[in-house]
Amino acid sequence: MTIELIETRASDLHKLQIGANRICDCPPNHLNCMTPKEWMKSQIGVWQFNYERRDVRDRKIHPATFPISLARKVIELFTHKGELVLDPFVGSGTTLVAAGDCERNAVGFDLKDEYITSSNNRLSKLLPPEKVQQLAICDDARNIPHYLEENSVSLIFTSPPYANLLNRKRLNKSRRGDERKNGQYLKVEQYSQDVRDLGTLSLESYASEMAGIFAGLLPIMRTRAHCVINVPDMWWEDKRITIHMALVDSLRQVGYELRNIIIWDRTNIVNRIGIFGWPRNYITMGTTFEYLLDFWKPSTV
Repeated sequence: MTIELIETRASDLHKLQIGANRICDCPPNHLNCMTPKEWMKSQIGVWQFNYERRDVRDRKIHPATFPISLARKVIELFTHKGELVLDPFVGSGTTLVAAGDCERNAVGFDLKDEYITSSNNRLSKLLPPEKVQQLAICDDARNIPHYLEENSVSLIFTSPPYANLLNRKRLNKSRRGDERKNGQYLKVEQYSQDVRDLGTLSLESYASEMAGIFAGLLPIMRTRAHCVINVPDMWWEDKRITIHMALVDSLRQVGYELRNIIIWDRTNIVNRIGIFGWPRNYITMGTTFEYLLDFWKPSTV
């Protein structure tokens, strides 16, 4: 496994030397290396996962993380060993860790040096497989097409910023009792205030920027390569902000085809949930479930 911190300027952009081809013996028409039994378990449209010791759960390290087991399931479902996985918003590096576990090549991008450092720290603790690489690159997702060859990426898996919905003081309404005024209370947990950060944008501007970024990624994806985006909806001033619908519209507009919507049921990992809306206003809490939006690059693109 190669672990690398790459800091770039526009004048330095270069194609990466990273593997993208299968190293398994599966038939050419197979989607993945799964057994029929494993495939059947993945057909259920509601998924649950558990955290493990290697997972990042400290919001001081990153404000929005997901379990390694989630990334591993998506990677195993949509790729073969040796193929290339891309995370355009790699954060703390969970996608890269999962790819290493699965013997897939992977590259992740993020604007923040701190997140790339965190990714590399996690990767350094993996047992190094001989035939695959995981790279963490400090750069804007808008520049990704400069790094990767056309038709090389077999899967995009990411959890992007949630527009500007984290860019406000946290009131912890999903917490109960004394847990509400914990270390996160009244803190702004936004990734950064960099003007390039999608987490500083209104939902409308965010949707437009995401459309542009993912339009740029289409040429580097293989035909029928999948793109899975993990995202919740959120509540703002007593209104549901439908981030998942904005993303579906944005990616469809630039050529992606929506294949599946999977629910990530988080109830088994959420403790002491606060009471929302009672007694006058029914609200389903985004803390208990998120969406996995599964697109692919159709053969007509």
